[in-house]
Amino acid sequence: MMNKKEILDKIKDLEGLNNDEKAFLINLVNTKKKYGLVWEDKPEDVEEELRTKLPVLKEVKERAIVNDTETEHYPNHILIEGDNLHALTALTFTHENAIDVIYIDPPYNRGENDFIYNDDYIDKDDTFRHSKWLSFMSKRLKIAKRLLSDKGVVFISIDDNEFAQLKMLCDEIFFEKNFIECFQWEKTQSPSNLSKKSKKRLEYVLCYEKSKTDLRYTGLVQENPNDNPLLKSNNNFKTLEFPKEAVECKIKGNHILEPGEYGTAKNKVILKNRLEIKNGKFLNNLILEGKFVWTQTNLEDEIKKKTRIIFKSKTLAPRYDKLNYAPEVPPNIIDERWGVATNDVAKSELEGFGIYDFDYPKPVSLIKYLISFYPKQNFTLLDFFAGTGTTLESTIDLNLINGNRQCILVCNNEKKNDTINYIPETITYQRAKKVINGYTKTNGEYVEPRNKNNLRYYRCDFTEREPSLPNKRQLTLLATELLCIKEDCYKEITSELASKNWHKLFTGANSHYVYIIYDDAFIEEAVELLKAFITQNPQAQIKVYVFSNGQYAYAEEFEEVAENIRLAALPDAIYKAYQYILPKQNKEFIPELEEETPVEFDNGIEA
Repeated sequence: MMNKKEILDKIKDLEGLNNDEKAFLINLVNTKKKYGLVWEDKPEDVEEELRTKLPVLKEVKERAIVNDTETEHYPNHILIEGDNLHALTALTFTHENAIDVIYIDPPYNRGENDFIYNDDYIDKDDTFRHSKWLSFMSKRLKIAKRLLSDKGVVFISIDDNEFAQLKMLCDEIFFEKNFIECFQWEKTQSPSNLSKKSKKRLEYVLCYEKSKTDLRYTGLVQENPNDNPLLKSNNNFKTLEFPKEAVECKIKGNHILEPGEYGTAKNKVILKNRLEIKNGKFLNNLILEGKFVWTQTNLEDEIKKKTRIIFKSKTLAPRYDKLNYAPEVPPNIIDERWGVATNDVAKSELEGFGIYDFDYPKPVSLIKYLISFYPKQNFTLLDFFAGTGTTLESTIDLNLINGNRQCILVCNNEKKNDTINYIPETITYQRAKKVINGYTKTNGEYVEPRNKNNLRYYRCDFTEREPSLPNKRQLTLLATELLCIKEDCYKEITSELASKNWHKLFTGANSHYVYIIYDDAFIEEAVELLKAFITQNPQAQIKVYVFSNGQYAYAEEFEEVAENIRLAALPDAIYKAYQYILPKQNKEFIPELEEETPVEFDNGIEA
């Protein structure tokens, strides 16, 4: 058996190779994977930026849409303009373990100008086409997993081009044991006839949980278009009495029905009493013997629940129609039976906003349906391939039915041959603005505002990564928007303390505040201001972020107000959040020998 350490030592001593080439060879030797997905990692420009820069978020205040009142606080939806690798990195500080549902519709890598890598479209002839896509997706999905809450779920739309690769990648990142389902969505009812092999009607939605839970997926309540028979041929005979005032009679005219057998051989009932019908109403109770699905107790319970019980003809075969049906666990086939539309409807939805140049859009009903699986009504949703913003509209629509969900969108401008398509500001934001404020479709139809929602617009920005004292102070100054997002506090009320340039105070709902102290030289004064503020607002809960050159958050100095505050040191809190996400600062390094460890799978068998 070859000695791995000796081989690595020989590679390090080789002449004629630079450090990158040696690192490449050593990584090959260090590869322990014996089973699973293997690809060649391709450098990505946006990741290289993170070797020297730290991402922050900068608010575009003039684009904020705020509908809060003095007594009502609405969901603060967030739209981030920038590369999603940068945005996801920033979100690890604001939302690590805090996202409950992720829906993404990533580029399918069809080789048809749908996937851009380092500002170039990837075509079908690119020999590294799949490697580039996997490099791109793996970085983002690993961060996405960190953002998911313990009971979080992720939905990923995909088609045949990368389905197999994505399934194996997700098995590695989220673990195979946390795979939930591959949902199949009917994207079209009129597939192309060009293929000589098959007509493609379906796309896929892979579903994983961060850690498999016992949560029951419910889906939207399906409307029942038909009533249901109360007779079933394989049941035993029972005798039921139907109160005349609790049932509906659809039998027109006046009739007297004598005791005896009625209906067909399959749905036979025996009328036990003389029954009189006048002007389409029963004048006395019905006593029937038949193969009923209910007992008398069940019948009485359903009557109390206002279930409709209907007699449509003189066969006297009763039927029932419940007003409310319990939501069903969703089937793995998603189509119009569940109120989910196709791509054709999605295109017409976009055209209503005046958006015509997006291929393969998803309908609002699909994303709304998927979101509804999560059996909670108040949670945070993330889409970091936001496109036109369908996910936000779906979230807002679902909130109209119930709940108070918050949606975070990430969308980037597209650059090709020095031409930039400004998608976030000209398409995503404009659609969101119309949805919230109300708008008139291109066909003249007016859509009412859904204005119990707020929207905040941010751009990715950067500061120097090297942790020098000046850089730490600069990062603390630039962290304000991150802190407002993290604490969901956006209304500045610094003047209620004192108008000073070394601090800021923001408030949100439920007497929640975030206080930022940018200079530790003013801690003593800050404590006195807080004492006065808490005296006036004894229920206040304040998260205090204080600048510190290290990890110490000055707990002793704030001891007098400790009951009303929680302390955190800046920028140390941000560095800690980013430390497992950022690439190494020095790219030219030679890896050491990795400790040999077995590859374990869910069944405990070593590959």
